[in-house]
Amino acid sequence: QVQLVESGGGLVQPGGSLRLSCAASGSIFSINAMGWYRQPPGKQRELVAAIATARTNYADSVKGRFTVSADNAKNTVSLQMNSLKPEDTAVYYCMMTITVGDVTAGPRYTYWGQGTQVTVSS
Repeated sequence: QVQLVESGGGLVQPGGSLRLSCAASGSIFSINAMGWYRQPPGKQRELVAAIATARTNYADSVKGRFTVSADNAKNTVSLQMNSLKPEDTAVYYCMMTITVGDVTAGPRYTYWGQGTQVTVSS
């Protein structure tokens, strides 16, 4: 019923920038929280940044370099990544907690994007 589609990954040199976007579509009554996670090679998935009711939360490793933003009218969340480092290399996943429904509120579920590769290398 709900699908998240990511875009914007790729290869970038250290110090460069990338912008990731994630759009949700389907039977969406409201979006309660949005965020980005990443999974570096051989490691577990970790929180990068989250946003809910205009409040943001960042992993210490990305504070001051990454910015998460949301457009609730368009059901999108973006992640602006600046001053990228090789240790930022990972598959990045968007996440949204969504109350489903067309007219009335239904259950709340957590949805994930398909993942997009970000590689920081010279």
